[in-house]
Amino acid sequence: MLAFIGFRVLMMIPNVIILTFLLFACVTTFLGTPAAIMLGEEASPEAVAELNARLGFDGPLLTRYLRWMENAFSGDFGRSYATQESVGSMIVHALPLTLELALWAIVIAFIFAPLMNSFPVLRRTVQSLNSVISLVGITIPNFFLGLLLIYVLSVELRLLPTTGWAPWSDGVLAHLEHMVMPVLTLTNFYFSTFTLIYVSEYRAVQSSLFVQVARSKGLSETRISFRHILPNSILPLITYAGLSLGQLVGGAVVVETVFSMPGMGRLLVSAIAARDFPVMLAVGLVIIVGVMVMNLLADLAYGLVNPTVRTVA
Repeated sequence: MLAFIGFRVLMMIPNVIILTFLLFACVTTFLGTPAAIMLGEEASPEAVAELNARLGFDGPLLTRYLRWMENAFSGDFGRSYATQESVGSMIVHALPLTLELALWAIVIAFIFAPLMNSFPVLRRTVQSLNSVISLVGITIPNFFLGLLLIYVLSVELRLLPTTGWAPWSDGVLAHLEHMVMPVLTLTNFYFSTFTLIYVSEYRAVQSSLFVQVARSKGLSETRISFRHILPNSILPLITYAGLSLGQLVGGAVVVETVFSMPGMGRLLVSAIAARDFPVMLAVGLVIIVGVMVMNLLADLAYGLVNPTVRTVA
């Protein structure tokens, strides 16, 4: 198992280097230098060159990238061009909310999608309903569902707060009330996707020889479903859940904007609008490393569930 973990960690390093270099090159080259954007088109070349030198954007691309990576991994992301606030502190304040939102969405989708399609009686009852829910969940955009939930649950029924966010310090009930609609909005797509993946795999495993042998022994359908079919059908969900972090951040951009929540998604949107390079680079780095770590955890979980995978390393 240690060899398996070591192999996966080593595979992460070149991926992180390549992706962060592409991120840095795209942000600092294709969008223009920070000085040119900050000073405007009428600025003289001398003023642009002087400001670029002061900001550390006057050297070769590789040199600037290595300097940025060195500072970033030492915890120094620089200061925001727009607010002059420490980018590190901005990330620290925004990241927990996005992580909580993503964690709720993944956990709810990961638990309920297999459960609703594993109980034999429930499967026969909700199979058609699940197909409709999955189709609707995949096709409806997050922003539309979010606005619909606001209209129904907040405006018409007055059950939940319209927008905003309450930290845990304001009370558990107040915090959860503000999280219900954003979590439902973000969970919608992943529950639908997980359901389609799980049902497809469940049907394939259901016709396997070992399942037929279990039936021939007289085992109940519920026991066969949970002891034999579910452990073998859930493996693709583990992989997809690990790959979903990047998509979750993309979904969080929309959800946090619709519900006015101060998370990473909203921070990224504000940084792009203001061409705030340090914030854009820091958020991009956190997303890249986060996706890699989630993929590593998914590989480890996959290896624990299916020991034969460990032999790959």
